[in-house]
Parts: sequence; C-alpha cells; structure tokens
Amino acid sequence: MKLPTGKVPVEVLKEIVFKNLGVKRREVILGPSAGFDGAVIDLDDKSLIVSTDPITGAVERIGWLAVNVNANDVATFGVEPAFFASCILLPENADKRMLKTICSQIDLASKNLGMAIIGGHCEVTPDLTNPIVIGCAMGIANKGKYVTAGGAKPGDKLILTKSAGVEGTAILATERYDLLSKNGFPEKLLKSAQKFFGKISVVKEAVIAFKTNGVNAMHDPTEGGVLGGIHEMADASNLGVKVFEEKIPIAKETVEICRFFEIDPLQFISSGALLIASKNEFTEKIVEELKKNDVEASVIGEFLAPKKRRILVRKNGAVEALPRPESDHLWLALAKYR
Repeated sequence: MKLPTGKVPVEVLKEIVFKNLGVKRREVILGPSAGFDGAVIDLDDKSLIVSTDPITGAVERIGWLAVNVNANDVATFGVEPAFFASCILLPENADKRMLKTICSQIDLASKNLGMAIIGGHCEVTPDLTNPIVIGCAMGIANKGKYVTAGGAKPGDKLILTKSAGVEGTAILATERYDLLSKNGFPEKLLKSAQKFFGKISVVKEAVIAFKTNGVNAMHDPTEGGVLGGIHEMADASNLGVKVFEEKIPIAKETVEICRFFEIDPLQFISSGALLIASKNEFTEKIVEELKKNDVEASVIGEFLAPKKRRILVRKNGAVEALPRPESDHLWLALAKYR
C-alpha cells in the first residue's frame, strides 16, 4: 500500500504506529492516540503538555510556522506554551543566510508567545531540496487542569474561530505568488492573503475559551483542513457530528486561491483556526468572549452520540457523509505547478 502525501491515514497509525510505543510509564497520562495532537505527562502536582510537528510544505516562513503550529497544539489543551525545541534540516545548497533566516523567525515567534528555546539540532541533509523544521513545544499546567481533543460530549456545540484554510492560503499566496500574479490575481489580494501568516496562532483564543469553564474539548485543524480536524476531534471523543457548510466562514482570499487551484477550502491546511466543543449553555458566552478579544467565532455544528453518524449539510440542504480527507489539498495545489 502506497501511502498518500501528508499525514499517515488513521487506520495505518492504528495498525503500525500505535503498536510500537516502547514501555509503559505511569507518568504518561495521555500518549499517542487517534485525534490527539499532544501528550500529557504528570510530574508531582503539575502536568506537562508536549506536542511535536514538522513544517514541510512551506519555505518562506518555515521557522515562524514551526513555532506557532506546535504552540497551537499545546494551547488546545487550554495551556500556554512555554518551551520550544527544534530540529532544522537544511538542503545541500543551504548557506548561512538560510539558517539565519530560519533561526531569526523561530526567535521572533517564540518571543511573541513568551516561549523559551531550550535546544534542538541543525544539519545539512543529503538529497533534501527544501528545508524542513521539526518542532516540539511544551507547556505546564496544574495537575489535571486542562482539556483534550477527546472530551467532547453529545449535544456540545462545535465552534470554529477565524476561517477555513488560513495557513494554506498564506502558503500558496507566498510560495506561488508569481504564478498567481501572472494569472490575474490582484497584488492587493495576494498581499492580504500573505498576511494570514499573522493569524496562525490560536494561543490567545484557546486560553480565553478555556477560562470560561465552558469548554469540553479543543483541536486545531492542520493537515486535512477543517473537515479533517472535525473528524480527528470526533475520533478522539468517540462521537458523531453534524456540520453545516453554510456556517463555515471562508475568507475571500481563500475562496479565490482555492478556485484557481481547483481544491476544497474545507480540506485545506487550516492552522490559525480553532475547533471548540462547548457546553451548550456556555456557547454564547464563549463566542462573545472571543469577539470581545477581536477573534471571530462561528457555531458550525454539534456533536452527536452515534459514533458513525458524521454528516455534512450542504448549502443547498443536501445531506451527505462528512468527507474525510485522504490528503491535504495543499499538496494537490503544490503538485499542479512545481
């Protein structure tokens, strides 16, 4: 079986990855599992939240993304990220300027989030054509004072912050700027799309939502986009879900870029958006608190008890099975115009 580009399918994770996990230790409260993007390790009266992710589909802002994407995973536990480590793999043609650019981006992003850089590794890697940065972020919580992606309950409302495809829009507007410009995209729209990099962090909204005490679960939709993120959250919570397409906000920049590349914005890498499972009676309060802090939020669906009942209500009213992305549509777009 040839694996698709991007995230390994969940069935392969269960078949292979999750069966090779070393020894069991009592400190590990949450280890590798479908739908979860971080681990929880209990140390005395504290809980250490740890997450790791690579940045592989971007070049121009790779250091910035590495910090923010990993910090986001920690923040979805309701915990502020505090520490960052990285493994920087450079292509054979790399020079000191490339390394300096990546490191300065990591430094700036970490300072913006109040994170200390605690270590890592740098190397020039044979046969690599573009740089890759693998990051690891950590945060500290009082013991048990966090949520996970697997805490959603039947009847919880599903909230989405910002809009679908935030990260993918910024990447394509940057990495394929010349192509889009040559095909009639206005400079104003492309520059606006590039500024979506500034929306990548969900740390602020995750912490705000958690402090309302009305959150049962949170998850950030990365590869696979909003639809992939919803499936991962439902997987982790062992629930079904009903989603309304018309309720999912999509920015004009995202719509136009996805139309050009003939890809689905709902299956388009969406770091910068946050999925929240809210207790029904807290939903309005959470949305209001987020908007008070200049974070747009929309109620896009609800969680259901039957695990297999995962449905998408299209704008025309048609009801269909909620699509599960086989591969993020960013890869489809990048493959079309190499």
